Amino acid sequence: MNVTQDLSFLSLILHAHVIVQLIMALLFIISLTSWTYIFSKLFAIKSARRLTVEFEKTFWAGGNLHALYQNAGKDRANSGPLARIFEAGMGEFIKSKAAYTASRETMDTGAILDSARRAMRAAFQREMDALEAHLAFLASVGSVSPYIGLLGTVWGIMNAFRGLANVQQATLAAVAPGIAEALIATAIGLFAAIPAFVAYNRFSYDVDRLAIRFESFVEEFSNILQRQSR
Repeated sequence: MNVTQDLSFLSLILHAHVIVQLIMALLFIISLTSWTYIFSKLFAIKSARRLTVEFEKTFWAGGNLHALYQNAGKDRANSGPLARIFEAGMGEFIKSKAAYTASRETMDTGAILDSARRAMRAAFQREMDALEAHLAFLASVGSVSPYIGLLGTVWGIMNAFRGLANVQQATLAAVAPGIAEALIATAIGLFAAIPAFVAYNRFSYDVDRLAIRFESFVEEFSNILQRQSR
């Protein structure tokens, strides 16, 4: 009598070799962590883009820079990356001018502008570090997960063929469950790798576009400060 074997995904995973099960569990944890970073990064970049557009509209509307500086400093956490870069540069510009005024020394315009530019570059780097956080993890998942899954597949197939030594007649029906459960490891590895790889490429592009906007603002705002310091 032929007995139909249960080849459902859950059954194959539960009856897989313990090493293959551990690899599957590792891939599941990696995939879960990857999706967590994907969604958090998606919302973070979307928020940064929206706040950047809002600040650019406010800045180029021609309002008072000191009033804009005070507003940016009231809620730094929710003001956006470009507003924090502006606040760093404007704050350093005001402090440097005040220091020269208090010391009654001849104002060195070049030194003041260099100080403001350095402050903006430092703030720019902090914002980029925050936007690029976890991108390296997504890149690693995209490149390494298929190989981890392949390791589970190789181990499972090797274990399936070793089991043939204990049977009188080697048939496809005897080895099929072992090969099927081994191939699931590769499938899980690809499931973890493909979204991570796509997300990494997309987020890298978005972050690069934001970086260009930030750098352009630093140069344009430096020119504005230079005109105001004359």
